[in-house]
Amino acid sequence: MRELTIGKNDAGQRVDRFVSKALPLLPPALLQKYIRLKRIKVNGGRAQRDQRLQEGDVLQLYINDEFFDKPREDNLFLTLFRPSLDIVYEDENLMLLNKRPGLVVHADETEKVNTLINHIQAYLYQKREWNPRWENAFTPALCNRIDRNTGGIVIAAKNAETLRIINQKIRDREIDKRYLCITVGAPRPPQGEVSCFLLKDEKKKQVAVYHRPVPGGKTAVTRYRTLETRGELSLLEVELLTGRTHQIRATMADLGCPLLGDGKYGDGSVNRRYGETRQALYSYRLTFDFPTDAGLLNYLRGRSFQVESVPFREKYFG
Repeated sequence: MRELTIGKNDAGQRVDRFVSKALPLLPPALLQKYIRLKRIKVNGGRAQRDQRLQEGDVLQLYINDEFFDKPREDNLFLTLFRPSLDIVYEDENLMLLNKRPGLVVHADETEKVNTLINHIQAYLYQKREWNPRWENAFTPALCNRIDRNTGGIVIAAKNAETLRIINQKIRDREIDKRYLCITVGAPRPPQGEVSCFLLKDEKKKQVAVYHRPVPGGKTAVTRYRTLETRGELSLLEVELLTGRTHQIRATMADLGCPLLGDGKYGDGSVNRRYGETRQALYSYRLTFDFPTDAGLLNYLRGRSFQVESVPFREKYFG
């Protein structure tokens, strides 16, 4: 319990509005709940949310210590009272989340609070599986990333050992990730493997495709298989043998079959005609294909997980 004494400059404010200013990390819905549960009191008595505070009043706040911290990027998850997650699978070591298109995985220049990692941390905090005050260094973390406008399965580690193992398995290509995408045009041949070099332009946040080694270029290997073609649109399953920025988007565009809805590498006139503003790309299936020891994650060997639905597949190929 902590106490706050109301000074002259704070007198006249409503209880709920004063507390929300004093504790900016406390979500408004949780603040109202704490008032109802009598975890916020005035002069030892029950507080009303619209009660006007007087100079000299003493607030008793029965609230977790972390809500008294100053807002920082690493504690903004506390403000998410109702985390929104589509959980594909969860156990004591990890979570598989179906990230919706439009959601960023980590904070960037456009979004600090509504991120996938913040929703994960808020969820685990509210389940009392994790609290930053219990840990010296570890924070639940993502093992892989997906672009803002791409949807699909993301792996989150609940402990340091799981994070270490999954990161190593990704590097060793022992986790099979499959994507679905819709291209404008049908690739020729309908099935194949493409090797190229991708050079990233940090200012444009875009990559260029080369078919010869270039300084700074990274090898990119992509396998694809055409599942169906209807008119000018084709549904493909894609496997990444390397994990490069915008690999599928840039590679398919270079083949002359850009992704539907892709604003960077696609055809704007076609995208507008179909009314699509996000690339039709989804990480829809993941398999823990462990040929080597996986330590405490050996129980996942051979297990495969898939999202229930991919919106653009149902829309155009349902």
